[in-house]
Amino acid sequence: MGAVRKVASYLGLGIDQDDRYYDDEEYDEDEYMSASERAAKRWRGAVEPSRIVMLQPTKYNDAPLIGQHFREGQTVIMDVTGMPMPEATRMVDFAAGLAYGCDGTIERIADRVFLLAPAHVEVEAT
Repeated sequence: MGAVRKVASYLGLGIDQDDRYYDDEEYDEDEYMSASERAAKRWRGAVEPSRIVMLQPTKYNDAPLIGQHFREGQTVIMDVTGMPMPEATRMVDFAAGLAYGCDGTIERIADRVFLLAPAHVEVEAT
């Protein structure tokens, strides 16, 4: 019995069994996954070898490009040395939020250079 039918039955609404809208086949389990579960499923399913993308943004408007690569499961090296300090700070804050929201990590690897690693990439510092 589907979730909608269970709730309707509990509320005593007596849904007609022939009603196609409430048919169990209408609902896909993937629709109700959290964003991190969908991202993990997408990253695990990748057959291609991992890619590391090096980006040197020049302005804060380049942030969507960083987000696009990171959400696709690619490791991103972000070099903000060519940006003014206030914009570079904003960009690093954006990248930190992006990494946190996608269960990834962000590491400083040099002065004003950062590594954004997706959840499926393990970063080891020695």
